[in-house]
Amino acid sequence: MSGGDANPTRSGVAAGPEAGEGASALPARLRIVEVGPRDGFQMERRFIPTELKIEIVEALAAAGLAEIEAASFVRPDVVPQMRDAESVIGGLADATRERVWALVPNRRGAERARACGVSRLHFVVCVSETYNRRNVGLSVDESLAALEAVVRSAAEAPGAVTVAATLAATFGCPFEGQLPEERIVDLARRVRDLGVDELGLADSVGLGTPPLVRRISRGVREAVGELPLRLHLHDTRGLGMANAIAGIEEGISALDTSLGGLGGCPMVLGASGNVATEDLVNLCDELEIDTGIDLDGVRAASGRLASFLDRELPSRVLASGTRAELLARNRESLQA
Repeated sequence: MSGGDANPTRSGVAAGPEAGEGASALPARLRIVEVGPRDGFQMERRFIPTELKIEIVEALAAAGLAEIEAASFVRPDVVPQMRDAESVIGGLADATRERVWALVPNRRGAERARACGVSRLHFVVCVSETYNRRNVGLSVDESLAALEAVVRSAAEAPGAVTVAATLAATFGCPFEGQLPEERIVDLARRVRDLGVDELGLADSVGLGTPPLVRRISRGVREAVGELPLRLHLHDTRGLGMANAIAGIEEGISALDTSLGGLGGCPMVLGASGNVATEDLVNLCDELEIDTGIDLDGVRAASGRLASFLDRELPSRVLASGTRAELLARNRESLQA
């Protein structure tokens, strides 16, 4: 199921740079996967017009986002915001569609995504039995069977198809608390053995802390070997950036982000949005970590969405600008 990324590993998922000498060294480059058009949009009660969804995805692609999760192929009665998934994907330019990931809950969803030309499929299974049943109505074992069917469907499809799986509630479940690391590591191995191309570790409701991110990332890394790892972080308690750095220093080479900091968890009151794309790109710029992403372009896309939603978005950089911009404004005011 190899993909066509510019810097692919054997599995087809773009490889991150070597972390240098020691696990705490910062990489030269970080891979950022934009999930706002799926994970962020699905939380919005007001339906976002199909044309605007397409406009936002195209703007993000123009800003340098090489990977964008643009839709989920789920039942429209379950996630009404995603009822136009086929139309959104179909309305994208061919070059943009090649960058797209789609969330799929089962083989049927995978087939719908493939029929639209999507070649990157994303599946989620929760570490917690309670969370998984509330999220998708299945046991963890039943979800693994569904994932196996998705992987099999990808292998049978014409052309190259990449499958990534994310372990939700890795850093804490709102119903069962912090789960034993042995259970997380065991599930990571089981998912790897199904033949996925990438494994995600998700802080689904913002319960993660830097020590926890370090410890679990390290344990999973040791368990799954060369399988690429990706972090999905929320900024519910203001620890999103600290957790990102903790993961990067442990050798994680890819992170999910959401434009403007959109997102949350529909099952948990107060579970606010994902780490904002603007904020992580700004942090990487300050750390001289290359992302290939134009910050102004992302901010323009977020601003367009904020205008439609008629509210400010959580991103700090969207609200306050960068350090350099503040200093420049103050210098200009002194000279006026």
